[in-house]
Amino acid sequence: MSKKILYVLSEYGYWGEELLGPVTATDAAGYESVFATPNGKRPQALPPSLDPGYVDPPLGRSVTTPEVAVAARELDESARLDDPLSLAELIPERPYHSEPGFLRLIEAYYRDLSTLDTEVARYDALVIVGGSGPIVDLANNGRLHELILAFVRADKPVVGECYGVAPLAFARDWEDRTSIIRGKHVTGHCKEYDYKDGTGFVGVDFNMGPPPYPLEYILRDATAPDGRYHGNVGKETSVIVDYPFITARSTPDSFLAGQKLVEVLEQGLRRFGW
Repeated sequence: MSKKILYVLSEYGYWGEELLGPVTATDAAGYESVFATPNGKRPQALPPSLDPGYVDPPLGRSVTTPEVAVAARELDESARLDDPLSLAELIPERPYHSEPGFLRLIEAYYRDLSTLDTEVARYDALVIVGGSGPIVDLANNGRLHELILAFVRADKPVVGECYGVAPLAFARDWEDRTSIIRGKHVTGHCKEYDYKDGTGFVGVDFNMGPPPYPLEYILRDATAPDGRYHGNVGKETSVIVDYPFITARSTPDSFLAGQKLVEVLEQGLRRFGW
């Protein structure tokens, strides 16, 4: 039976190669891909990610080859992304404690949330695609956190790329508030590769300086005391597998992350990269 992968993308811009890499690997393996966004809005690639002439400021060179730019644009413009699932429709929103009738509302919330495990049973893995967009609508998205927790409960792999790793740090049990990556080994966008200026998004007239938080620092704190963040600065690729998590540092790691996901699903890979 073909495996099914759930891809979650930001509505504020994903990096083309960071979708292309894992999709290429899962397509080659014969898997079915299902795409989702926070509100069911069609995702869009960040324009610089489709431009082979764009020079990444921290690295001082282009990070997108002409071949990848063409393939990423074809995927971005294809009908595959036209009708994504909506996390808002799939997963309930936790009520405020201040709302009238909170007790009944929270009972209804947990009752509705219980169906999420059944939904997750349809999939074999979750992939959270990176880029700057996740900073806005994925990192602190409570519905996505519940989805991640459901995949972890089901003992199914969860991939986070670049700034798509942030939701893993923030996905926590509501009672003890401990990150699910506590004690784990992970990678993610390191401080050296953060923009000093020009962090951009799509669909809004907004462009900012550096990212609003250094992901590396968050990951270091979230994995402590027994886990570790691996930046691997200077190495061409950085992908860490510490099951059930597969984390990728940035754009050049996208194809390797997809390859490792397939190895996890087909060969039982449980550790890689450190």
